[in-house]
This record gives sequence, structure tokens and C-alpha cells, in this order.
Amino acid sequence: MSIEREQVFVWSRKVRVFHWVNVIAITLLIFIGLVILNGKLFGVSTDGKILLKTIHVIVGYVFAINLLFRLLIGFIGKGYERWSKILPFKQGFSQALLEFKQHKKTAYKGHNPAGKLMVLALFLLMSTQFVSGLVIAGTDIYYPPFGDYFAESIAIDKNNVADIKPYSKENVDEAAYQQMRAIRKPFITAHVYAFYSLLFLIPLHIFGVIIAERREKTALVSAMLTGYKYLPKHDSK
Repeated sequence: MSIEREQVFVWSRKVRVFHWVNVIAITLLIFIGLVILNGKLFGVSTDGKILLKTIHVIVGYVFAINLLFRLLIGFIGKGYERWSKILPFKQGFSQALLEFKQHKKTAYKGHNPAGKLMVLALFLLMSTQFVSGLVIAGTDIYYPPFGDYFAESIAIDKNNVADIKPYSKENVDEAAYQQMRAIRKPFITAHVYAFYSLLFLIPLHIFGVIIAERREKTALVSAMLTGYKYLPKHDSK
């Protein structure tokens, strides 16, 4: 028996733009990050490593601005832009998750309960990458917003901070430099662990989308392009 469906608008243009900019930025960041992490294996020179890190940081700025935009509209946006619609904190979520596991509901206007858990995990990891990445950029190649502060903190001559360059010891106080490296160490650890967690969760997210599309048949994939899902009439409210 066929199910009567209707076209329902779910994902706003702002959400869709965020999603695809995020996909492109994260793909580039992962690729460049893997090359940086395996620089010795690929025979990357010091200058090459600095160039790769510079590109990584510039793409990271795009990722960070895009993420900040999404975090903001989660509070001030409408409909399924809002956190209350996409995160697993709403009252009754545990019951909804149980019903999802028992296949009691055929389709969801927004994310299904498993999708909401995935969204939470991805946003936590992306936020970790955002914060730790800015600190690392400031301590590694002295890029904004923290680069000037860290460069000045390790400078012997505070009037010639511009002399401090990545991988150079010119005008660098060694003790202050080691102290800066100690400060950045936990941020490096967080960045690397979040990076590998994303490498695990992103394919899982894609697999979950495929499974949900086969199960719900709501045009889930194309909805992130058009904004519209095709829902059973009794589930479209």
C-alpha cells in the first residue's frame, strides 16, 4: 500500500548554506591535516609545512566563521534552525528514542532521535576544533586572534615582535617559548583527538543518512539541497 505524501519545507537556506560550506571546509581541513600529520612520510619540507599550516588556518577561519554563524542562528533563528528542534534535550526525547528503536514512527520532519544525538556529537567536536585550532594557529604560526599575544610573550626584544617567524629562533626567548609550548599542549591533544573522532563520526553520519533515507523515504538527501522533505500526511505537522 502506497503512503500518501506531501511536500514540507524543513531546512532554511541559512541551514543549507551552513551545511555545504561546512562539508567543503571540513573535507579540506581533514585532507590538509592528514598531510601535515604525516609530513615526514610525504617528505614535506619546513617551508612546505609552514605553507600547509597557513592554508589550513585560512580554511579554518572559513570553518570557524561558518560555525559561529550556525551557533548564532540556533538561538535567534526560526523553525528547524533552532537548537530546541535539532538537539536531544527536549522533554520526551527518551520516549521518542525508544519509539525510534521500535520503528513506531515512519518519518520525521527534522532529525530523527538518532540524528539528534549525532548532531550534538558533531557540534561538540567542531566547537572543540574551532577553539583549539585558534590557539594552535596563534602559537604555531602566530596567526590571529592570539598570534600577536603569543609572539610578544616569547620575544626578547618586545619592540621587534615582527622578527618572530614560524620555526625561527630569531628574537625568541627559549624559556618563554617552552612555556608557550606547554600552554598549547592540551589544545594540541584536544585538536588531535577531536580530529580522529570526526574521522570516525562523519562516515557514520553519512551511513546513518543512507539508512534513514531507505527507512523513511522522505528525500532526506535532496532536502539539504532544496529544503523540502516528502512526509506522510499524518507525520508532517
